[in-house]
Parts: sequence; C-alpha cells; structure tokens
Amino acid sequence: MLSYRLISNNSGRVSFRSPPSHLSGYLNLARNKHSKRIYSSVVQNISRAPPPPPPPPPPPPPPTPTARPSPLRRAFNLLALSLIFTTAGYVMATETALPTLLSTLNRRPISDADTLSMFAPPDATAAQIEAHIQNHPLAQRLRANPDFTESRPHLKLPAAMLEHNLTGKTLAGPGKIVVPPFAWSEKGGKSLVSIVYVGEDLCGHPGVVHGGLLATLLDEGLARCCFPAMPNKIGMTANLNVNYRKPASAGRCFVLRAKTVKIEGRKAWVEGHLETLVDEGQDPVVVCEATALFVEPRHAKTMVKLYPVA
Repeated sequence: MLSYRLISNNSGRVSFRSPPSHLSGYLNLARNKHSKRIYSSVVQNISRAPPPPPPPPPPPPPPTPTARPSPLRRAFNLLALSLIFTTAGYVMATETALPTLLSTLNRRPISDADTLSMFAPPDATAAQIEAHIQNHPLAQRLRANPDFTESRPHLKLPAAMLEHNLTGKTLAGPGKIVVPPFAWSEKGGKSLVSIVYVGEDLCGHPGVVHGGLLATLLDEGLARCCFPAMPNKIGMTANLNVNYRKPASAGRCFVLRAKTVKIEGRKAWVEGHLETLVDEGQDPVVVCEATALFVEPRHAKTMVKLYPVA
C-alpha cells in the first residue's frame, strides 16, 4: 500500500504528502498482513513445484595418451604373429598326413618280392583275371629275364596312403581295376612293362575306356619307368602329351610299355604307349601313345623316405 497520498490544487500541480499520523499504524498493519499472505502463497507454490533436476554428471576425464611402440617392438610383434599363424597352418596341413607318416616310419619296408604274394583274389572273376595275367606268355618271358624285376607297385604303398590312392584304391575293385597291376622294371630305369586289367565300369563312351583313365595309366607307368634312373628315385610330372590312336575296349587287359629317353640332372624324358594284351602270334593294337617330362623336387630326399614308389 502507498504511504503517500496524491493532492491536486487549482494551479494544476500535483504533490505527494505523508498520511496523517493517526493512519500510519493502520497502514503498517495492512502492509504486514499483505506480506504474510504473499509469503504463504510462495511457500505453497514452492511445495507444489517439481523437484529440481539432478546436476549433470561430471565430464569424463580426458583420454590418457598411449605411447606408440617402437619400430623394433612392432617388428617383433609381426614376427611373433607370423610364427603363430605359420605353425597353425602347418599343423592343419599335416593333420591328415600324420597317420601316413607314422605308419610309414613304423613299418618294415616292403620289397618287390613281397608284393607278389600280398594279393588274394576276392572272387571268381578276380581269380580268373589273376590267373590269365600270371600265366600269359609275355609275363612268363619277362619273369625269366634277369634284367627285369617283377613287382606289384601299388602294394608297396603304406596302408594309410593306399586308402587315398587313385588307381590303387579309388578306381580298384569289381568292374574297375579288378586286380593290382603287374610291372616289370629293367635295371637302371631303362624301360618298364606293365599289365593292367580295366573293367567295364571305367568307361567314357559305352564300352570304351575313359580317355582320362588311359592318360592316368600312362602318367603313372612312364613315371615309374624313369624313377630308378633319377638321383633320389622320385619325380613329379612336368609335362604329359597323349595321342589317342584307337578306342580302348573295356573289360580286357592292356600292356603299358615305357622307355627312358634321356636323364639330365633332376629331369627325365620318357616315352611309351598302351596296347592290347593278345595271345601268341597276334598283333597288339596300340590305343594311345605318350611322351612325358618328369622333374625331381628339391626336397626329394625327404619324400623318398615317406613315399616308396620305385
């Protein structure tokens, strides 16, 4: 409330004067009552107001700068990681080869003569084919020649390795390569003669032996011919050229003839062909011919201990 009153006179001037003294007490009392009402209203409004929001969290501390490793330490870490991954890869790569390695190291070496008595025909068909090859005049002549050594090469492989061999296991059995092939190797790796029976389940065209199988037989036969002439008795095919001359009828025996043409360091050149096995007085039919180059790998000294093929 105002403590002064407005007074206007005839001159047009306005002035303020203090209230009479007998009204001052009433004015002060009204002022105090009005203040109490305002205070009470403020207190009620404050009690009904929502609580103030919590203070914001303190800012995170600045990141501590990390010291960058020295070039020497980075090189050491890279070398350590390389060794770890190389070792892991080696372990994974040799996991399947470990049984073969152990069986090879723990077994007695199988000689060529041992292989001749290791196969027993499982059925009458296999027994008939076995007897036909054993008693054929060509086999008897080669067996009587002192310059040739008779063997059944696939039977020299360790059992764990034979399980994964293409011609010794995968393509062997009834209707396929029914009996393990015979081989006669001339001294010094000069030449080789082999007799193999190919069944009717290895055809490309009906009744005709698949050309890929003929190439495989030539590849193995030519390689086996030159291995005894190589420094460590083993090699890998670097080149193989095959010319097909006549269709090869399935369900019969074939003769593989190979000759080592040249040896030069770790390289060997071989030529050969596949022909039909015929009776005495008949002319064989050459079904395919091949020339090949074999190269001995640099780690051949280790391979020859694990992979007896010659």
